[in-house]
Amino acid sequence: MTKHEVFISVDVETSGPVPGEFSLLSIGACETARPESTFYCCLKPTTERVDIEALAASGHSMDQLRESGLDVVEALDSFRSWVGGIACDATPIFVGLNAPFDWAFVNYYFHRYCGTNPFGHTALDLKALFLGRFGGTWSGTRSSRMTELLQPRRRPDHHALRDAQYQAELFQLIRGHRAGPLPHAATPAA
Repeated sequence: MTKHEVFISVDVETSGPVPGEFSLLSIGACETARPESTFYCCLKPTTERVDIEALAASGHSMDQLRESGLDVVEALDSFRSWVGGIACDATPIFVGLNAPFDWAFVNYYFHRYCGTNPFGHTALDLKALFLGRFGGTWSGTRSSRMTELLQPRRRPDHHALRDAQYQAELFQLIRGHRAGPLPHAATPAA
């Protein structure tokens, strides 16, 4: 018997490109079928290393997060509880836009600070889903291209929760769209 699955859109903001060397600064998540069902938290930095561009994009302040961010274990326990409450008896499936990036931080932090990841080894990448569904080129899977072709109501802005909700909308639009290439997918913008 196949176990029911629940798709959870997750977005993170970080202080740089690599977990362990850079810090996970915020986590935003929502159930893709009910994007009003949300989780959001900011975490205390675990490292001092900063990529200025990454920090500028998120709008986070390392000093402010050291003061007001949640302790990492507290944040992850809260996130794990939220995922468990959403999933109940279902298998939670991590959904991300460029999932390898977000997944790397979430997986590393759960294993490093809590021992296990509630998502197990499941991650679904929206870029790959989009490419598989509509064809085209990898460069045509940028979020701006997806937005242009799918016309979601939401827009990304580097706030982890709002971006998770944007991703959830893209996920629903990709899954609900007719099979085959989009009208403009044959020659995606570079």
